[in-house]
Amino acid sequence: MKGNFIDNLPKVYGIYTGGFLGFIILMAIGEQMGMTSKAIGICFVAFTVAIYAIIGYLSRTAQADAYYVAGRQVPTVFNGMATAADWMSGASFVAMAGGIYFKGYGYMALLVGWTGGYVLVASLLAPYLRKFGCYTVPDFIGTRYGGNLTRFLAVVVLTVASFTYVTAQINATGTIASVALDIPFQYAVYVGLVSILLCSMLGGMRGVTWTQVAQYIVLIIAYLLPVFWISNKIGAGFFPHFMLADEVARIGELEQQFGFIKNSAADLANVPKGLAGITKAHSAVNASPWAFISLALAMMMGTASLPHVMMRYFTTPSVKAARKSVGWSLFFIFLLYSSAPMLATLSKLSLMDPNLSTGIIGKSIADVQAIDWYQNWNAANLMFVSDFNGNGTLELNEFFMGGKAVVLATPEIAGLPYVISGLVAAGGMAAAMSTADGLILAIANAISHDVYYKIIDPKAETAKRLVVARVLLVVIGFAGATIAAMEIQGILGSVIWAFDFAMSGLFFPLVLGVWWKRANKEGAIAGMALGLASGMGYLIWVRNGGSGFLGITQLTFGIFGSAVSLVAMVVVSLMTQEPDKATQKMVDDVRVPSGKSILGKQH
Repeated sequence: MKGNFIDNLPKVYGIYTGGFLGFIILMAIGEQMGMTSKAIGICFVAFTVAIYAIIGYLSRTAQADAYYVAGRQVPTVFNGMATAADWMSGASFVAMAGGIYFKGYGYMALLVGWTGGYVLVASLLAPYLRKFGCYTVPDFIGTRYGGNLTRFLAVVVLTVASFTYVTAQINATGTIASVALDIPFQYAVYVGLVSILLCSMLGGMRGVTWTQVAQYIVLIIAYLLPVFWISNKIGAGFFPHFMLADEVARIGELEQQFGFIKNSAADLANVPKGLAGITKAHSAVNASPWAFISLALAMMMGTASLPHVMMRYFTTPSVKAARKSVGWSLFFIFLLYSSAPMLATLSKLSLMDPNLSTGIIGKSIADVQAIDWYQNWNAANLMFVSDFNGNGTLELNEFFMGGKAVVLATPEIAGLPYVISGLVAAGGMAAAMSTADGLILAIANAISHDVYYKIIDPKAETAKRLVVARVLLVVIGFAGATIAAMEIQGILGSVIWAFDFAMSGLFFPLVLGVWWKRANKEGAIAGMALGLASGMGYLIWVRNGGSGFLGITQLTFGIFGSAVSLVAMVVVSLMTQEPDKATQKMVDDVRVPSGKSILGKQH
């Protein structure tokens, strides 16, 4: 191809997309010719991971600018796709539809909050941080407020939030790898880790960026194709999003028709840990309007505080491009988020509606237990049926499923060819890997650049800095996989906590750093330290049986932490000396879109 790589991006990814669709057709032909489901699953995961590894290898670099911010030359549309992949984590792809499936409208607060958070990103932060010209979020904090302690505290908050998040992503890759490759979850998390490191190890942000564009293409095809196919198959229309209200009403009718018997404690004692009943389980998350609003608010502020999201806007050529990138990010994210409620609805209809060949409620327990897809997912400890009342017929309260299985198992449940299940597994891996890449890179880059280079050894050569960054990638990834293997918290819960940690310590130091010239070093230190400590303390207190106040739960503890952070920042800043004139001029300059970046060639 003529021209440089950036100019040829549409052609390169067009060929890649065509090749991937060709691979899907090839697997479909293989299935018709007798290829086993296990072989198809392995081929999908192996083929896509190999492609990502090749992109990661071809993107290798020994330049700091390319490693940390992809040379600041990523076009807006492709940065939007990379950001969407970075954003569309295992939680979005694998767990969110499951949350909506089991918890009902309350979990729509996640969609509102996560999408709305990009409005805050576009209006309050992304363009201004890009104008600043930093490599990392702690780089902005440390330079804006001054002092090594502020920089170090920002790294601490970033590490706590990102590490909590990355364990959830490795959990998701482990879940998919264990099903697709038929290996135990405890080993599968390390298979997922190796796949993640292959993408980011050599090329840093440059490798991760071009890999994430490829991963977005895989994950969006894998998510949308089953939605449209299943909808068309069960008569919900080719474009089911407009029919959602009718399908939800149909589920309500079926719940009334079948009735619901509350399970006894003795019945539930036999259900494997982590599985939930098929009907909507009303929980604290949708108990009141405030619970919905507070969760959405926490996710919005958390989105605008997550360092791996902010890092993506450091890679654009200009401030204007950073702002455009946010718009493209929202568009590409909307494609999946608007479909998650539909997938949850179609999955539940496929299981419940007796008019469909896939409906299992009312069938004999023995027949259900003999179904291939049930046996596969039961073996993976993600499905369970039991004849609690002894009548031999499956009742509404006798079928249990893990939230992670809703997206992954729905194509099989709906009777689609197994090649679609393989595709969904590949999409789930792409979603979890792309986010894990960004998170591990955010932590490693922050520690290597802001702790090692800026604090410990300011004279370190570029090669030495990149070696430190790469070693940190491996160490952080291995630690994340080890904790993920323990399954301390579910995927969605871990992700929500990460947002709360980020907003507790970083939201107001970032926002006030751009918009309030009076904010100073002492205020930022108090805001980050007290915000993170109070948020973490509140979470521990509620987890140990403490009664939360003002309706703030363990899912929204970031509201408490960020409120403490704001008060601490404002009070301490006003009680101490205002920043010098040079710092105040720097803040004014950050808000002017044109002109050179503030840091310029300081790196």
